Amino acid sequence: MTSRRTFLRDAAVGLGAIAVPFGNADASTWESFFQQHFREMDAAEKKRVVERLEGEYAKKYKKEIKVGTEKAIPGVLYGYGLDLSRCIGCRRCVYACVDENNQSKDPQVHWITVLRFKKGEKWADLEESEKYYNPAQVPEPGYFYMPVQCQQCENPPCVRACPTQATWKEPDGIVVVDYDWCIGCRYCMAACPYGARRFNWGEPARKSEDINPTTHYLGNRPRPRGVVEKCTFCIQRVRNGRYPACVEACPVGARKFGNLLDPESEIRYLIEHKRVFRLKEDLNTNPKFYYFFAYGR
Repeated sequence: MTSRRTFLRDAAVGLGAIAVPFGNADASTWESFFQQHFREMDAAEKKRVVERLEGEYAKKYKKEIKVGTEKAIPGVLYGYGLDLSRCIGCRRCVYACVDENNQSKDPQVHWITVLRFKKGEKWADLEESEKYYNPAQVPEPGYFYMPVQCQQCENPPCVRACPTQATWKEPDGIVVVDYDWCIGCRYCMAACPYGARRFNWGEPARKSEDINPTTHYLGNRPRPRGVVEKCTFCIQRVRNGRYPACVEACPVGARKFGNLLDPESEIRYLIEHKRVFRLKEDLNTNPKFYYFFAYGR
């Protein structure tokens, strides 16, 4: 596995500089910098890292924040379905995601983007769609809406693009990011054809009382400035038998979630019985995010 230190050392040869925590850096900072890759850590090492992070978060946010490391559940491959005939463009999924996943409010970071299209258009061009609409009431006559987030690709181009292997696909199909190994190069953002990754340009701002204290190391734990983040299907919830926050928040039941390997699951039923499609299928990314129409509107 490529060493982050090796990559940074080689990069320094070409760039002439390297962001090393000299000066007044404390032991915790050095420990974080030289931390093993998550997939290389044993249980004892993970425990030490979690204890360090929980201590740092308690000091910063003045509250207890738990960092989980739950593994993928055997025999589970997560899939997501979104009924475009039901979606009303209310963005409640967006706000639920922000609250659940500790996304920055200043600068504002959203893992879900709801796009607006005019009905009757021949093509649904994601790049030319409307992201910033603000009507008095939704749904609006003559429009339909398409929420877009990480598609959790089975063949994710972002993973291949990452030079430090800070992002990878877990056995349950969730594409994750180790924020302590992300160097902020944003190659993964350039590689993602869905525009589903976000970069923290500034120090993420979130009030202590707004922090969700139930987190996962590879998911919604507080992030530092200068790293990439994305949807993880609410890994801290789904690996504990719960639905993603956006599924629960949808007021019209447009969002579906389940195990693709379970022939009795709701997600398998809709794939087999509804008119489903996946975004940019021609790119061979094989998304596990399915759009469908339950009925016409």
